[in-house]
Amino acid sequence: MRRPADAPPPRITRRGLMLLGLQFGVIGTLGWRMRDLQILQNEKYRLLAEENRINIRLLPPARGTILDRDGRLLAGNRQNYRIVMVREQAGDPAAVLARLATIIDLPQEARDRVLREMMARSAFVPVVVAEHLSWDDVVRVAANSPVLPGVEPEVGLSRFYPDGPSTAHVVGYVGPVSERDLEKLEDPDPVLQIPRFQIGKTGVEQRLEPLLRGHAGNQRIEVSAAGRVMRELGRTEGQSGRDVNLTIDAELQIYAMQRMERQSAAAVVIDVRNGDIMALASAPGFDPSSFVFGIRSGEWNALLNDEYRPLSNKTVAGTYPPGSTFKMCVALAALETGAAGPGDTVFCGGSTTLGRRRFHCWKHGGHGTVDMRRSLSQSCDVYYYEMARRVGPDAISAMAHKLGLGIAHDLPMPAVAEGNMPDAEWKKIHRSEKWTTGDSFNYGIGQGFTLASPLQLAVYTARIAGGRSIQPRLLRAVGGAPVEIPAAEPLAIAPRHLEIVRGGMFAVSNEGTAYRSRFVDPENLMAGKTGTSQVRNITAAERAAGVTRNEQLPWNRRDHALFVAFAPFDNPRYAIAQIVEHGGGGSAAAAPIARDILGFALYGGPAPLSAYPPEQRGAIEEERAARPPQSEPDASAAAPARDRA
Repeated sequence: MRRPADAPPPRITRRGLMLLGLQFGVIGTLGWRMRDLQILQNEKYRLLAEENRINIRLLPPARGTILDRDGRLLAGNRQNYRIVMVREQAGDPAAVLARLATIIDLPQEARDRVLREMMARSAFVPVVVAEHLSWDDVVRVAANSPVLPGVEPEVGLSRFYPDGPSTAHVVGYVGPVSERDLEKLEDPDPVLQIPRFQIGKTGVEQRLEPLLRGHAGNQRIEVSAAGRVMRELGRTEGQSGRDVNLTIDAELQIYAMQRMERQSAAAVVIDVRNGDIMALASAPGFDPSSFVFGIRSGEWNALLNDEYRPLSNKTVAGTYPPGSTFKMCVALAALETGAAGPGDTVFCGGSTTLGRRRFHCWKHGGHGTVDMRRSLSQSCDVYYYEMARRVGPDAISAMAHKLGLGIAHDLPMPAVAEGNMPDAEWKKIHRSEKWTTGDSFNYGIGQGFTLASPLQLAVYTARIAGGRSIQPRLLRAVGGAPVEIPAAEPLAIAPRHLEIVRGGMFAVSNEGTAYRSRFVDPENLMAGKTGTSQVRNITAAERAAGVTRNEQLPWNRRDHALFVAFAPFDNPRYAIAQIVEHGGGGSAAAAPIARDILGFALYGGPAPLSAYPPEQRGAIEEERAARPPQSEPDASAAAPARDRA
């Protein structure tokens, strides 16, 4: 029905106004939001859309190299040729793998593993079929590519260790990142998420991991909606890890390992002047490359079950009663406290009695009347029972710590042992018992609760030799920049007391228990101390019947053999600590090895025959002729000139 022409215009009601206002509000809001999305936030959403199309992949950095003090390569990288396979391109993966097995070594179990990995991943994701291949293998695979669809050779980097077992305990090894590794980190580096990315597991490789690892690069790739790679859009190369120089002398290290062959032993050589660790040798070693390539279960079990413990770094993690090598510490404590002077004497009749118990000297008939110098040269136990009784545990413990014992020295190595240099309070806390005079007697000869590592014994000897509180150091340079040598203050020990003890050590090597393991070269005379560390109790009945000789006991019940020394006596340069596990007496088992290693350090190679006593030269010459020659570094292991220190 049409409205009459003369009818008044319709009235807009309040409700109509409200609806109209609401409509304008909605339209205005939509317009503002569209402007916000299309103009103000255009860049943000454009980037989000771009990221939906572009993936960024991390590129692993080249790991920093580890070199010795002269630039010889200890751990480096070399090309790792590997074969990968893409399931969607292979057609019949099992058939392709069977053909590949006729070209390279690819056992059935390896093929089964590859097929399982393929089925667990998307069809377009490459799976590693084999790695650490030779160039010849890669060439054969490439030549047969027409019958190997989906198979591609790739080149990466893998770790290698040119000196193998000789430096394994120092350098350590790398292995793939595990879930356990990631759990230890509060904020893991994204590069650790790269499949099969390798990190340090032991040794310097582990402790200097952040320096050696470097920083990842990235690769920008275009992918389809299904995630398939279409093309590479660009890449940024990563930053390689930093090269590090250790204080180790590789040739000395290798010689020390060769000299300890067929022994369970450890040797530490330290520069008396600055604390540089020249050798840190733990025998037997192991091949670190076995872990890089994936150690076989048989080899792993053999290492675990070997009674010589090749996986244990005895130099820093092994702790042993120091035996008679500890007597210099007791002598210095006696001199510093005034409990005894160098001329004070003690009578040794072969034993001393404490209550109902008899404490024996190693020499059944005794040493007679001895002063401090003779007590060291002849290693008289009765003298040190008396010194320890006079001095007490607290003063001995304080002196031991002053000389570097009972301290976990700060080195870039895992599991550096603290050892144990107890005082009376220690026994009260840990054993809930009072310290006894019997405890002091054992303390005086380096037995009882006393424990020290070969590293600590080397530091101890170096501090006595040099009279300064040198700190051991293993890191010489990082990225070519020298690491600062920590200042070594003079020891808070009277110089005349150190001279007395050094004189006693000279008597050990040139008059006493280590006389057969001396040098006769007047420019390189040695001063040392033998030690024998008991690992079993000798009963009264056995002593009455005659103590069983070490060589008549099972290997693992024999005494440990120890020897510490420094040379040259007049101008100390190197100190050494040597232990031969279950080797018997220190003079027979440890001192000859230590002399040869120390001689190599002094002369820059095997000591000349003229440095040895004349009556020993023929036997030494024959022994050297039977020993394998010193190994040469791998030609591919030469360090770049810029890294040489």
